Amino acid sequence: MNKLAIAIPTYNEKDNLNALVSEIEKVLRNVNVKTAVLIIDDNSPDGTGVIADNLAKHYKGDKFNVRVLHRKEKLGLSSAYLDAFEKLLPLGFDYIMTMDADFSHNPRYIPEMLEIIEKNDLVIGSRYVKGGGVENWNLLRRFISKGGSLYSRIILGVNIKDFTAGFNLYRRGVLEGIDLKAIKSEGYAYQIEMKYHIAKKGFKIYEFPIIFPDRKFGKAKMSKRIVLEALLRVWQIRFTKV
Repeated sequence: MNKLAIAIPTYNEKDNLNALVSEIEKVLRNVNVKTAVLIIDDNSPDGTGVIADNLAKHYKGDKFNVRVLHRKEKLGLSSAYLDAFEKLLPLGFDYIMTMDADFSHNPRYIPEMLEIIEKNDLVIGSRYVKGGGVENWNLLRRFISKGGSLYSRIILGVNIKDFTAGFNLYRRGVLEGIDLKAIKSEGYAYQIEMKYHIAKKGFKIYEFPIIFPDRKFGKAKMSKRIVLEALLRVWQIRFTKV
């Protein structure tokens, strides 16, 4: 039976976390995979870390379990995922998935993504391929997101429609086959840099269409600084040796 790890960074996600983990367990209950959910909490002031610890106490099975990585402060998305990879790769997981905690990445897509990864190296939950899309986004947010991927695609010369997607399923060999220590970006630029490194190494990438709704609870983490960094960082990524 294959082993799957799902890395979920959290910061002030107390309204979402219980329901999300419950839904992940439910959709994977009849799937032939052993799953560990790793919650990476950056000392959330709303008590998300306590909820994560309670989930770890509740879900302790061999088929499905929850683990928690507590960090002392808010260190950002990039370092959360890189810390998760460092912790998970030595444990022998066949696949590692990254997803948001706010239900914008619907767990119902996970079983099909697991089927697709059997013949691919990276499966991207993509908003910008046929069948994908977003819900309840204003025009500006749509423009920034879709335009950012187009901008990255043109500059980097890699045909990925959703460069900034965070719902990703990696074969372990992909994460072992790139230099994770060379990934220096934060925010959306991190997602772009990861995909660029993977594509340049010749790994097989598949974009799976998903519908991406806006979060119901909590506050979106996007800021003008994050967007500007991504726009500038793409040029640095383009001229970095992979």
